[in-house]
Amino acid sequence: MSAKRDYYEVLGVTQDAGEDDIKKAYRKAALKFHPDRNQGDKDAESQFKEATEAYSVLCDKEKRATYDRFGHAGLQGGGADFSGVGVGDIFSQFQDIFADFFGGGGGGGGGRQRRQARGADVRVDARITLQDSMRGVKHEVTVAGLSPCETCRGSGAAPGTSPESCRHCGGSGQVATQRGFIMFSSTCPSCRGQGSIIVSPCPGCAGRGAVERQRKVVVTFPAGIDSGQRLRVPGQGMPGPNGTPTGDLYVDVEVEPHADFERDGADLVTRESISFVEAAMGTEFDVVLPDGSEVPVEVPSGTQPGTVITAHGHGVQRIGRRGRGDLHVVVNVHVPTKLSRKARKLFEEIEEELAPPVSRRGTA
Repeated sequence: MSAKRDYYEVLGVTQDAGEDDIKKAYRKAALKFHPDRNQGDKDAESQFKEATEAYSVLCDKEKRATYDRFGHAGLQGGGADFSGVGVGDIFSQFQDIFADFFGGGGGGGGGRQRRQARGADVRVDARITLQDSMRGVKHEVTVAGLSPCETCRGSGAAPGTSPESCRHCGGSGQVATQRGFIMFSSTCPSCRGQGSIIVSPCPGCAGRGAVERQRKVVVTFPAGIDSGQRLRVPGQGMPGPNGTPTGDLYVDVEVEPHADFERDGADLVTRESISFVEAAMGTEFDVVLPDGSEVPVEVPSGTQPGTVITAHGHGVQRIGRRGRGDLHVVVNVHVPTKLSRKARKLFEEIEEELAPPVSRRGTA
């Protein structure tokens, strides 16, 4: 047996070549020495196998590291000898790379891991109160659509039976055909890409694996959730075909308006009215939040109408972050519209007591 050539030499790349460079070099060699382009040329077939063998090692990080350290001796028994392998076996083993090289990649690549089918996702709307958004709550939402069949447990097969592997594609869901030196991959027409066939359909769902019904799903709304945000509930969407995984449920949240509070992100805004005397002398009161907690607010003397008093850390919980937002209290001062004779006299005395008098624009 003749000694093997260096794999880097076979592909014409340096030892520090990147993955893309190795793939490009192999593509060039595969096109040049492809058996369909060199009918009956044993030397070309040999070089095709040699290039494929080199690529199988250098495209694999572990094999490449072993080869770089120990050479060909380190790969003995590692399946890196393609000298006795038929060209058809090489096409089968590297079908994905040939599909990319020769234009057949659009069919899905039979040699690649087939993406597992799954059920469709479902979206619903949910309205919660501001109180619920502050506390966090669990609520049921109604989902209308297909649900897994209870008779067959979603498999689509009659009780006592199970789906059988598709003989046409061997359970891969893909079939490959070769036209010249081009490999094409397409969805299996027998199982429609599922990889299995239901021989005895379930009488409860006619083989669909699902039936139409409404169901309730308990959704956890975390503290701090706000309008416009979306929750994902894995596995609560539509059931997948023939027992494949269920899709997900997406819940679009809307927080109902509150009569006394407005929400601005994690902050709460409310308005409180105090008397003219309280504004002048100062006062204290408690603000009862939507979640039932009480926040003491101190109004300093001389507070003017429209003053905003902030109580830090008494807003809404921040999702994904520590702490809460702030509570902003807008102070409204109630000015009496009608005064008794005694009240008027008292106000006149107060005005005389206050010095200097309030200046007014437009007066001399």
